Amino acid sequence: MTQPAPAANIATAPALLHAYATGQRTFSSVILSEVDLSQADLKGADLSYADLSGSDLRGANLRGADLSYANLAEANLTEADLRGAMLIGTNLKTANLTGACLTSADYDPQETHFPNGFDPVQQGLKSDR
Repeated sequence: MTQPAPAANIATAPALLHAYATGQRTFSSVILSEVDLSQADLKGADLSYADLSGSDLRGANLRGADLSYANLAEANLTEADLRGAMLIGTNLKTANLTGACLTSADYDPQETHFPNGFDPVQQGLKSDR
């Protein structure tokens, strides 16, 4: 049986998707800024501390994913499924969250950074404090 590639060895979106398809779920600290992950299925993946800044995540399935302390600045999360995701300390300040489903996602009111005017309570997120 082939051992999964360490997250440090994943440098492209196709490599990430291949590793996910073969059963790997831990991608903590992966650096994949400005990649195309639109429509990707990454349900339940550990992307904590990942750099996905500027990436296209339109329509991606990130349900239950751990995005704690991830950098999603300038990421396009239009219509993405983030239900139940962990958004503790996540940088979403300049992300596009238009139409994203964030119901029951966990966030920290003091450490998670949302775009100006974004109301996490109105969007159905759960504060961890």
